[in-house]
Amino acid sequence: MKTVGYAAHSPDAHMTPYHFERRDLRDNDVAIEILYSGICHSDLHTVNGDWGEQPYPLVPGHEIVGRVLDVGPAVTHYKVGDNVAVGCMVDSCQDCDQCHNHEEQYCRNDMTPTYGAPDRISGEITQGGYSKHIVVREEFVLRVPDALDMSRAAPILCAGITTYSPLRKWGVKKGSRVGVIGLGGLGHMAVKLAVAMGAEVTVISRSNTKEAQAKAIGANGILVSTDDAAMEQAAASFDFILDTVPVKHDVTPYAPLLDVDGSLVIVGQVGPMDAFMSMPLIFGRRRVGGSLIGGIKETQEVLDFCATHDIHPECKMIRPDEVNDAFAHLEKGDVAYRFVMDMAQFDTAA
Repeated sequence: MKTVGYAAHSPDAHMTPYHFERRDLRDNDVAIEILYSGICHSDLHTVNGDWGEQPYPLVPGHEIVGRVLDVGPAVTHYKVGDNVAVGCMVDSCQDCDQCHNHEEQYCRNDMTPTYGAPDRISGEITQGGYSKHIVVREEFVLRVPDALDMSRAAPILCAGITTYSPLRKWGVKKGSRVGVIGLGGLGHMAVKLAVAMGAEVTVISRSNTKEAQAKAIGANGILVSTDDAAMEQAAASFDFILDTVPVKHDVTPYAPLLDVDGSLVIVGQVGPMDAFMSMPLIFGRRRVGGSLIGGIKETQEVLDFCATHDIHPECKMIRPDEVNDAFAHLEKGDVAYRFVMDMAQFDTAA
């Protein structure tokens, strides 16, 4: 299948139009017309080469919402015209204990990311959602509930599941005292999801400039991390803290905010971290952990949860040819929403 997308050709994050071929349908494949594609901060890190050398040209994008165009003869769960989604992975071994436990993201034989990795069968490099079409194995296609706004659902496939999975895993429920560090693309989804779970949510930020935004989506307010007196007063006041900051930072100031047996889970930064003080952990039996995304079953669960609770990411719709401007904003860290490309506005003559 001939298609067109925006690709990086070198580690400078600059996207240009790129014409390429999607594979022919295998028996268990679903061909999808991409309608909306979300932009994730990890796309910027990846194409910049921050996480290692990349196989350029590279089409990023793992927040994909679209419509089924065709299916292979063995496909049983989807038909032409269905509203579907694709997230951060498109394959796994399906045989290991983690895959059998519906946690394909931790596949013992490595899951296949939506872009930038060899296909398990052909070896060709996977290309992501900054494009008009994609072909994906049926087991990694998700159904978009009718109650969700298709134009705003894409970020649930990454920002949504990345924050939902640890909230579930660490047992956040009604009455849980939850802190969310950062109110960007990940942080605002964490707030919305935790509030819907019944938690008492506070945003932790370096300033109170986003306090109105935090309260508008259900948070009690903002704890200013640069205010020493406020931080001291907030000691031992959280059961769970989700750290969504995507750049290198020190977690030491946040550990004392946890109550005894509290956990701080990192979902934002990937890579080396500043050294942190162990004393708050030892003297409060506190924990620092990490979490990736969720499995396919849990990703469908968060889509359904968002539909039930009318949760939509805060989105700014852009044309695909505005992707480089969006990356510039991500580089500055000045957004509290997710950019979403309307692929209907793709200039196929580019």
